[in-house]
Amino acid sequence: MSPVRRYDGLLLDAFGTLLRLDDPVGRMTAQLAAALDVHPPAGVIEGALAAEVVYYAGHCHEGRDPESLADLYRRCARVLLDGLGIDCEPGRAVQLLGGAFRYRAYDDVEPALAGLRAAGVPVAVVSNADYTLPDMLASAGVRTDHVFSSAATGSSKPDPGIFHAAIDALGVPCERLLHVGDTPEADGAGARAAGVDVRIIDRAGGGGPGTIGSLTEILEMIG
Repeated sequence: MSPVRRYDGLLLDAFGTLLRLDDPVGRMTAQLAAALDVHPPAGVIEGALAAEVVYYAGHCHEGRDPESLADLYRRCARVLLDGLGIDCEPGRAVQLLGGAFRYRAYDDVEPALAGLRAAGVPVAVVSNADYTLPDMLASAGVRTDHVFSSAATGSSKPDPGIFHAAIDALGVPCERLLHVGDTPEADGAGARAAGVDVRIIDRAGGGGPGTIGSLTEILEMIG
């Protein structure tokens, strides 16, 4: 007899859950030195990148196609330059930003996804991001059955609409799905509003209620 699963499908956030930035401060430091011969302190670069990340998170749903994404990137680059106190040509600024932002998967991602594939559990990524999210995941070697971005669906977490799109695609009842993300406000509230159970991933080991320390813990919940 097959083992009884607690969950029959999985939804996953992208940034902070599957993907992390690969040394953005170091990359930006090198790019600024090579391209503009400027050398801001690491703390200034870190603050400017953090401001850009916040701006992108609030506007990523606007990147629906190549034209709107190019405009979004120009605005993100402007935020970055303002934070750095640097004035340069907009196209060059976008190149600097793109060069600094490279994503890599967390170490627990592939073991978790491999276990889910072996168990036949369908997986969808549900994330606030621009329409190129599938490419971001692919560049980091992350493969899932479905990818839903806020730009493509027109719904941003914590709005439950993006979750409903994933639920419909997987064909699994919401009460048989689990969502894992890193943000209680967006992932937790959004999933629950769609009727989906949720765990917040906390790799730092805080261990609060409703948290997991590694994505591989999901495998214990499916069989």
